Amino acid sequence: MRGIWMRWWDSDIGYSFRRSPTAMLAAAIALVCGLAALLAPWVAPHNPFDLASLDLADARLPPVWYPEGTWRYPLGTDDQGRDILSALIYGARISLFVGLVSVALSVAVGVALGLLAGFVGGWLDALLMRLCDVMLSFPAILIALLIAGVGKALFPNAHETLAFGVLITSITLTGWVQYARTVRGSTLVERQKEYVQAARVIGVAPWRIMLRHVLPNVLGPVLVLATIHVATAIITEATLSFLGVGAPPTAPSLGTLVRIGNDYLFSGEWWITIFPGLMLVLIALSVNLLGDWLRDALNPRLR
Repeated sequence: MRGIWMRWWDSDIGYSFRRSPTAMLAAAIALVCGLAALLAPWVAPHNPFDLASLDLADARLPPVWYPEGTWRYPLGTDDQGRDILSALIYGARISLFVGLVSVALSVAVGVALGLLAGFVGGWLDALLMRLCDVMLSFPAILIALLIAGVGKALFPNAHETLAFGVLITSITLTGWVQYARTVRGSTLVERQKEYVQAARVIGVAPWRIMLRHVLPNVLGPVLVLATIHVATAIITEATLSFLGVGAPPTAPSLGTLVRIGNDYLFSGEWWITIFPGLMLVLIALSVNLLGDWLRDALNPRLR
């Protein structure tokens, strides 16, 4: 493991990473947020979703720098008496989980269909590209509302499980298109190159050419898109949760916390919604900055 890390550190990408303070800062922020979310049961001061430990007498307490604040709740509490800091850590866990899973599924579906469309061509290429055009006309919010309505009609008692399924499915259905179009364009270029023609001449099977020769050469843009898409997926999840279609109140994500705090924003309890919003911005910004760095690092013209 240490040898792999040292080889990466001494590579061109590692050198580019060391020369970019912005990328190093963004990576540090993303790493801290990710580790805090992963280790939430051990890092968070309280379990904000344990109903037995909540006390309504502690509801809507201000942050610690206010006279009424207490170090027990450094960032204050919400309307249920939940610790805002702990809620941020647990909420980021849900947001990151939904974002990473939906992006992984989008990459798998988009790369497979784009590779197939670009390599096979013909009527299959035309059919898949028309499907992409149709999917681009449906926003994630509309698809989420549709899936939520159908899911609640079919499974009325599976609200929490259904909520996460709605989030992941809706983001995946609208996210795979950009991977498919990108991979298709790169595949159309790669299949005309000499190494592909040579493999065909010596009798290599088409599926083997796709997987072993073409696929590794079209993954560069996919890595950049996936990095940036993680931030987009997290924001989409927050938007859906804010609208009430996403994570349930019993296990709220950052978007749900913003929606809960929005009811108290103009009554003076600004911390209930501002801190989850800042956490959301911090995660999305750090991931976007990493995506920008990766795009420049993988572009040979900028080296």
